[in-house]
Formats: sequence, structure tokens, C-alpha cells
Amino acid sequence: MTLPRWTVYPALLVIALLLFMAIPRLRSIDPYADGPVAKAVVVLGVDGMDPDILAEVVERYPQRMTNFRWLMTQADGIRNLTTSTPPQSPVAWSNFITGLDPGGHGIFDFIHRDPVTRGVASSTTRIEEGFTVHLPGSYKLDIGADSPSNRSGKAFWTILREHGVPADIWRIPANFPVERSEGVSFSGMMTPALDSAYGECSFYTTSTDRKTQLRYDKAEKLEEFEGTIYTTIQGPSNPFKEGNPSEQLAFKIYVDREAEAVVIYAGDPEDDVEKVVLRPGEWSDFLRMDFQLLPLGMMSMSGICRFYLRSIEPEIEIYASAINFDPESPAAPVSEPEDASAELTAEIGRYYTQGMAEDVNALKNGILDDAEFMQQVTLIHHETMDMLDYALERYVSNGKRGLLFFYFSEIDLCSHMMWRHGDAQHPAHDDVLAKQGSAAWTGREGSTLADTVEDMYLRLDPALGRVREQLGDDVTLIVMSDHGFAPYHREFSLNTWLYDHGYLVLKEGLEKERPKGDPKHQKVTLDGGQVDWTRTRAYGVGFNGLYLNLRGRERDDPHTEGQDESGIVEDGPQAEALLRELKAGLEAEVDPATGRHPILRCDLAKAVYSGARIREAPDMLVGYDSGYGNSDASSTGRIPHELLVDNSPASHGGKLGTFNGNHLMHPDVVPGLLLSNKKLREGSFRLEDLTVEILHRYGIEKPESMKGSPVLQ
Repeated sequence: MTLPRWTVYPALLVIALLLFMAIPRLRSIDPYADGPVAKAVVVLGVDGMDPDILAEVVERYPQRMTNFRWLMTQADGIRNLTTSTPPQSPVAWSNFITGLDPGGHGIFDFIHRDPVTRGVASSTTRIEEGFTVHLPGSYKLDIGADSPSNRSGKAFWTILREHGVPADIWRIPANFPVERSEGVSFSGMMTPALDSAYGECSFYTTSTDRKTQLRYDKAEKLEEFEGTIYTTIQGPSNPFKEGNPSEQLAFKIYVDREAEAVVIYAGDPEDDVEKVVLRPGEWSDFLRMDFQLLPLGMMSMSGICRFYLRSIEPEIEIYASAINFDPESPAAPVSEPEDASAELTAEIGRYYTQGMAEDVNALKNGILDDAEFMQQVTLIHHETMDMLDYALERYVSNGKRGLLFFYFSEIDLCSHMMWRHGDAQHPAHDDVLAKQGSAAWTGREGSTLADTVEDMYLRLDPALGRVREQLGDDVTLIVMSDHGFAPYHREFSLNTWLYDHGYLVLKEGLEKERPKGDPKHQKVTLDGGQVDWTRTRAYGVGFNGLYLNLRGRERDDPHTEGQDESGIVEDGPQAEALLRELKAGLEAEVDPATGRHPILRCDLAKAVYSGARIREAPDMLVGYDSGYGNSDASSTGRIPHELLVDNSPASHGGKLGTFNGNHLMHPDVVPGLLLSNKKLREGSFRLEDLTVEILHRYGIEKPESMKGSPVLQ
């Protein structure tokens, strides 16, 4: 990750920065004056909550879903909410935040593409290059480099603030860097970890076989000597060193086999660092770790890490979470005002700040098993409930005025990873594993892993109950989700289809990736110098995006010689004809294993988007049908050997490898939902309509760029 430019300046202007940070924040508007601000509006955003699944759970467990049953009786039951195109969380939440579609706000996918290299790029932040001052030795200063938000359009809470309306925004996705509200604003999904964009755990083992089996870059082999282990953990890249290498922190582990415990120190014990005692099966609280960026203690960066002890015998195995921003002193603000994250920590303790706290990658890579993953999810659930209680207390103490938005993540992440257990037709379904008991974390007698998705819905009903209990039923209450969910049985590789049909051409003598078992298998990527861009007409980057190799938009790479990569497809009639051809071909494709069409419909960006940033968008959005999705490999710019494979461990080297429930499909397949305790208007609704409704509640005219309409009577 590129740290904001202010993280470099302390090395030059420490005293000035401290003085600046000491200036109190001034509020020009009294947020609690009488008038429209007195209206209490509460929006609960539940990522991935599916309208059909919710209805089924309420019907099956009426006594455990009393709060949702009540809410369903207040208006017209559960209403579908049209999601974004494509139905991806950063896209959908940006629609809701701004009231614009992707053509206006510029977030088109989890993954964008670099128009020069065609490699993957961040979707929610952009890189602003500065200039470098090279210092003696291995140090440097990057002046002016920054990573501001890539999203256009005003956030609805910014518009509320401009009209004097208070709003507390709790962990809404796509809010990093954090946008100020007239209240508190916290970042959520798409907030990086300190060590990487999405956060990567570390794994430590004394077993050489286990390390080899995992084939995981951050798996470390431990060497124990007389009960003592010295090892390191990877932290942030150091912007002050040439090459921006990752800083490593040496830490120590003591093993006490008689007590069946280990003691983990977050550094050198002589430095009075934090420590934790763990027994097998136990999770630690967060420990603070300090990474030195400049010598002699001139500058350090703190992060927090949580450990899990899997075993001591026969081998020691320890999981360490990604290094999260320390909310008490974050490297980049994770709240606005900046000190709000520290105030929250003082009330509820340290908490996950990385955007996707549920460690799906640890489960994908076989580092945690399903039960351990759900233990970690449960820790996050309790943390979320503590945060909700604090948010409600704050809202009540401020007179229940203005807007309260609160976000829940666990249904989305658990549906992604645990869907297979309740889906007997899924290629990754294991009937024996699905019957494994889960009462240890659900508290529901007789529950199994097969029930995980339903249990996530059951676990949210008490959260809704807390809101009703604390705020009463007189507030305007809205429960919404950004999208629903569907099974993901088969992987389709878009770039492989483009290669097989002659739209994506490799250089002479090269071919798409060989099968994984082939000794000559190697990755073939769009940005690896293997593609002939003078003959390639289309390529895919992102989970749903297809781009034309458009002249004047795709640009030549100045670092390559002897080839002009600036695009060959002429904008206008030639591009339009090519898109029609691609759309017809993709929609006609049939999966020989099922007889089904993997792709429900392809949408042209010009037909579904409006706004100033359409030219940055993929030219076509490939909308997969239920059961299908673009492979992770193709989404990140690779050209796999097989066009279609089962989404199973056999396809991923014995690991889960990817999601097994999904929503990265056509929006018609995975609508979100809308519930309210106020009567809804007639008709269908989109995410952008909710944005307009929030403004409408406070008598604010929607900006001309917003296309939505109010939803409540």
C-alpha cells in the first residue's frame, strides 16, 4: 500500500505536526439545533443479506426471528432492492454512498486495470506519484506521494453535514480514506491492513511437512531451542528505505509443555513489550507491535496483531492475523475525527480495523479449518455487538437526532466461505464435514456446519432487538443489504474464452497456461510481456469486467521496446460491432457439463451507466448466472488452461481456493433487500433510491446528478 503523504512529513516536521494536531476541531454548525435534524433515522446495512434466505429463516425459526418478523409486518414484508451492476460490495456501497451509478462515482469492480500495463490496480484508491529525495545510505524521502480516494461524488453524510444534519457512520464500506461527517465516521471494507491491501495472516509451525504442504508465502518454519523460539513477522513497507522493503519485527515465543501453554511476546521481552499466554485452541486479544522505520527511534509505526495457538503437540502451530492499523495511533486515519478510533478503543478495547476482518484467505489456504474460521468470525461478531452498543449509547445521549448508519459484515463473508456445507450439490460439499456440530459458537443445540448461513441470520436478530430496545420503535428504521447470494459451482475463465476465440492473442510461440499438473505449467498474465497487443482486441480484468483494446484509451508502455501497446480497436462503429459480437458469443456459450449457459446476460457500460467517468469503465459487464462466476485467475489477468472447471478443492490443489457462495454475477440473480418500519411506496427500488430517501427525510433536495427517488411514504 502507498501511505498518505502525511506519514512521511513527520520525519521532517515533527514539531509542526504535533502543534497542528493539537489545534481543536471547530464546529461551525450546532448539530443538535431544533428543526429537521431532530428526525431520527437509523439504517442498518447488512452486507450480503439475501431476501429469499431471510424469508426462509423467518419461516423456519419464527421464535428466534421475532424482531425481523415484527419488522416485516410494519410495511410490506421484504422488498427486493436492485443492486449495482456489477453486484460487488465496493460498487454497490458506492452507489448507496453517492446516489450515483459507477459511471458517476468511478468504482467499477473490486479490481481495476492499469491502462498502460493491463495489470491489476486498486479500485477504491488511486496512486499519486511524488518525487524522491535520495539520502546517503539506504534511506530516501518520497515527497508528495499520496493515495487519495478514487471515488467521485459526495457521500450522503457530507451533504447532510453541509445542511447541519448530524450523522454517525459506522464502518460503511468504501469509506477509506475516511470522509468527515457531522458526527463520527469510521472506515470499513476496503480499508487496508498495515502489511498489505487486504491483509494476510502469518502461520508458524515446527513441521517442515506442514509448511511445504501449505505452499503459502507467509508460512514460517520454527526452530525451538530449550523451549525458546525466535522468529519474525512481516509488517508495513518502509517508505523511507530504497525499494520500500517490508519491515520485519523479531519476536520471541516461550514454550511450557508442562503447563501446555506458550507465551508470545510482541517483540523483545527486554523492551517491555506486550505478551500473551495461550493454550491450544485459544485466541489472544490484540497485541501492539512497533515497527521501526527510521534509526535511533526517530519514527516507528504501530500495528496490532491477534494470535491463535492451534497446537503444541506433536508440532507447534500458531496463526497470526494480518497486522491491522492500531486504532489508538493509526498510520492513516481510520475514523473522522481522527481521535474517534482511540475513543472507541477506550470503550470496547482494540478491534479489527482492516476492511475484511473475517479471514477468508486463511480458510481458502488451509491455514484455519472451518470450525476455527467460525471461531474467528464469532470474535468479530462480539466485537461488532460491543461497537453497536457504543454506537447506540452515543446516539441516545445526543438526543437521537440525525442519522445513524451501522454496518454488519459477517453474513457476506460466511456465505462466501460456508455455503458449500448447506448445498449438497456443491462440488466442494463434504457430507461428513457438513454434519459436524457447530453449537460451540452458535449456542444452538443440534446446529451443524450445514446450518452456518442460516445461523448467521439467526445471530443478527438479537442485534436488531438491541436497536429497538435502545431507540424505541418511533425512529425511522431501515434495514437494507447491498446484494443477495447464490451458489458458485463452476468457474468460467473469461480470458481463456477470449483466447480460445481469437480476441486475445499471445506473442509468437506462446500459449495459454498449461494444466496445473504439467511440469511446464507457469502463469500467463496480461502484464507479463506475453500478450501481443498489436493483435489483441479484448481482455478481461476484474470479476465482471471486459475491456476492448481501444485506441486512444489503452496506452503504450514506455518501459517496453519494439511494440506499441496503445490499442488497435477504433472507437465508434468498429468498437460497437465488436461488442455486439462478444456479447452474442458469450451469451451463447454452453457448459457441456451441465447444459446451461454460464452467462445470463452481458451489459454494455454505455447502456447501464451514466456520468463523467464512463470512459474508465469496462466496456462490457459480464453477468454470470447462478452457479457460475469468473475464476480468480482470470479476474486478476491470467489466462488459465481450462475454460470451465468445478469450484472444488481438486481444482485448487487440494485447498478451497476461492469462494463457494457468491454474488459476483448478474444483478438480476442477487438482489439486495429492503425492510422498514415505515410504509414503502409502490414500485421497485434501487440502492440509489435509498440515498435520495435519506436526504428527503431531512428536507434536502437531491443533487441534479442523483437519479433516485424516495422510497418511504
